[in-house]
Amino acid sequence: MHNVVFSSNIDLTEVILSTFVLFFVGLILYLRREDRREGYPLEDEATGRLEPAGGLFFTAKPKTFILPHGQGTLTKPNNIRESQDVAARRVSRSPGFPLEPTGDPMHAGVGPGAFAHRAQTPDLMLNGAPKIAPLRVAAGFSIDRGDADPRGMTVVGADGAAGGVVSDVWVDRAEYMIRYLEIEVSGAAAKHVLVPMTMAVINKSRRTVRIDAVLGSQISQAPVLANPDQVTMDEEERICAYYGAGFLYATKARSEPFL
Repeated sequence: MHNVVFSSNIDLTEVILSTFVLFFVGLILYLRREDRREGYPLEDEATGRLEPAGGLFFTAKPKTFILPHGQGTLTKPNNIRESQDVAARRVSRSPGFPLEPTGDPMHAGVGPGAFAHRAQTPDLMLNGAPKIAPLRVAAGFSIDRGDADPRGMTVVGADGAAGGVVSDVWVDRAEYMIRYLEIEVSGAAAKHVLVPMTMAVINKSRRTVRIDAVLGSQISQAPVLANPDQVTMDEEERICAYYGAGFLYATKARSEPFL
């Protein structure tokens, strides 16, 4: 029986290897284009000058995304730079040096207090309702009898000073967990602020909620909601940034070098 030869000039292994290399190169180019939809063009640290976009192979073509629940569309990239002025100065003009706050470090928006601009709308569930809501609004949700109910507990800061009283609990109706505690600020009955649950420690026996990120007096300076029964994604970003800043800027000693 004669051997069947398709071609004596084609090396099947070489064809497979070449195909894989071409596919891999194309994949890298595709990923490099797609990851430049946001945050580009880059800025030079020392001068603030915009870096080149990257050329044809490294620049994503504009793509329009349809937002859910009739919230319109969003096109990226759009070459729009954030115009927010950061209240900070560079420690040195050399690349790699950090920023130092020039005003109130708790609201400077740098370091652990940095935040990104997000949508001025709440995070929504599949049915279009806000995902995060206080118990007074979240019908059907309650705190288990076996768990400590923080409502009515005194809120204290890292210095042990009282900053307010927990007035309500904000739950994530999609994840079935507590996201924020609502605090009625001491001395200002009409002012309520939120604190992330992950930054609060409940002491059931002492009926206190401790927040080590800030001092008791600084709780009242946390961002206030525009709608008392709703938190937007942008407000969530700023709230978390405020308490994050407290871990470094709440006291002068926290931002000083360790000896």
